[in-house]
Amino acid sequence: MTSAKKYSTDPAELGFDPAQLRAKYIHERDKRGRKEGFGQYKKAAGQFSHFMEDHYVAPGFTRAPLTDEVEVVVIGGGFGGLLAGARLREAGVESIRVIDKAGDFGGTWYWNRYPGAQCDIEAYVYMPLLDELDYVPTERYVHAPELLQHSINIAKKYDLYRDTCFQTEVTEIRWDESISRWIIHTDRGDAMKAHYIAMANGLLTRPKLPGIPGIEKFKGHTFHTSRWDYAYTGGSCDGNLDKLNDKRVGIIGTGATAVQCIPHLGEAAQRLYVFQRTPSSVDARHNSPTNPEWKAKLKPGWAKERVENFNLALGGGYTDEDMVGDGWTDIFRNIGGIVTGDINELTEEEKEEVFELADFKKMQEIRDRAAAIVQDRETAEALKAYYRQYCKRPCFHDEYLQTYNRPSVTLVDTHGHGVDEITEKGVIVDGKEYEVDCLIFSTGFEVGTSYTSQSGYDVIGRNGISLSKKWADGLATFHGLQSHGFPNCFFLGFTQTGVTPNATHMLSEQAGHLAYIVKQGIARGATTVEVTQEAEDEWCNICNSYGDKTERLLAECTPGYYNNEGGGKSKNGFISGQFGGGAAKFFDIIGKWRAEGNLRGLEIK
Repeated sequence: MTSAKKYSTDPAELGFDPAQLRAKYIHERDKRGRKEGFGQYKKAAGQFSHFMEDHYVAPGFTRAPLTDEVEVVVIGGGFGGLLAGARLREAGVESIRVIDKAGDFGGTWYWNRYPGAQCDIEAYVYMPLLDELDYVPTERYVHAPELLQHSINIAKKYDLYRDTCFQTEVTEIRWDESISRWIIHTDRGDAMKAHYIAMANGLLTRPKLPGIPGIEKFKGHTFHTSRWDYAYTGGSCDGNLDKLNDKRVGIIGTGATAVQCIPHLGEAAQRLYVFQRTPSSVDARHNSPTNPEWKAKLKPGWAKERVENFNLALGGGYTDEDMVGDGWTDIFRNIGGIVTGDINELTEEEKEEVFELADFKKMQEIRDRAAAIVQDRETAEALKAYYRQYCKRPCFHDEYLQTYNRPSVTLVDTHGHGVDEITEKGVIVDGKEYEVDCLIFSTGFEVGTSYTSQSGYDVIGRNGISLSKKWADGLATFHGLQSHGFPNCFFLGFTQTGVTPNATHMLSEQAGHLAYIVKQGIARGATTVEVTQEAEDEWCNICNSYGDKTERLLAECTPGYYNNEGGGKSKNGFISGQFGGGAAKFFDIIGKWRAEGNLRGLEIK
């Protein structure tokens, strides 16, 4: 270890003052803090239940209740459920039923069909099972219709339509000890049985609304971006919202979804008001059609290799080659311009400082981009994001900032405080009322509540213990997938697992792990496969060992769903209780566990 630093902290050399930026970040954080945390939002229920309506199915669907039995029930038809089904099929499991409240497969991409919707992770690494389907996306960041069609194609390839229950919402899952089966109750009157259940409900599934005073008073038209109302706006995912030509439109929220749909609203609406509490960081996307010459040179396994390279680059793995080379990996490329020599020769504290400096550099570039594109200086300044890049989900777009140069578009910056009130006619900010004909909520999804609240149902395990009660003080699993007292039950998603922005990679690893355990259980004639309390405690201790560092970093961020909306440490927060060693390390751990071949930590009966 060298004694002298191999990087500079001199503002003159860096081109920015780290101390000033730290102070600015804290100032911007503090003025946005709210003690109620996620309590500032409302559920899309009761008088707001219409925000959950499915516009893509014909009304009046009915069917007879089911009381039959299947080997595996997968709850959720998004990429998590599709991956679980695919890997189970590959493991030889024939009896699989997928349940979803939607009218088809797709999950996120079934519901989110707003104009401009597309993936913000490169499609070549985001879209799962590309190697298996022998498919290459048509562009670098594909749009929603292609993502929905890819979901349908996966379901067809793996014969997952065979026994599905769409337009069906689970209301409770209960373990029947007398027959060692799960009983799945639904809003269709079902009481079906399953030997195994895999919960792939998805995290971003239940729209949330802002708890703004007067939200129920507005008499104009309104909807949530995840249930886009094309009957009112006209147009399609491609835009062309022609029915808005004579409409005054307001949109509340400027996160990842809003960044994609606002350019189309700005193009179509007679007047557009964008109500902003905190700006997103918006870097260039540089989308482009897939190069046919590059496509022709791809070899089998190319997608898996690219996915793993992307994950390693994002996790600070210091790869020699950055295959993706986009805005997500740019911060790590910036490290090379700050450190001279081998970064591995630095202490852990020095590495943290280098990452912070690289982050400062990247975010300054993003702020400079806003200043260069947006013509009005006051608006440009309001669009500058003062926080670390991963405090919020980074955004990438080539038309968003340009939209504010339209004379018909007004950014209503609330200086971190949010909208004051909603009236019958519009929105009030700083005592001024903005009258609108249509009010759109781009306010995200329920993520800070408990796992069972997000799922919409509870799971009752052995001896009547409910999952909501067991996890009331935090997640408790083995490898993020199983929990003691809930035999033959698997959880997919952000449950003490290796978190990565490319969620489909995480889901793919979880699905493969799940399929391996189920296959072993079937091969051994198991009635039940259950994690021991000792194995669960050991994994919880490992996850908890990373908690302080993660909490400290998130505490410095502006409020958002990553840090309980600035409400402090949360037992059910988005990142709470996760494995903090990085996704690559997590995948290695579960891979080595499978290689042992003895199902260590599981009790087979």
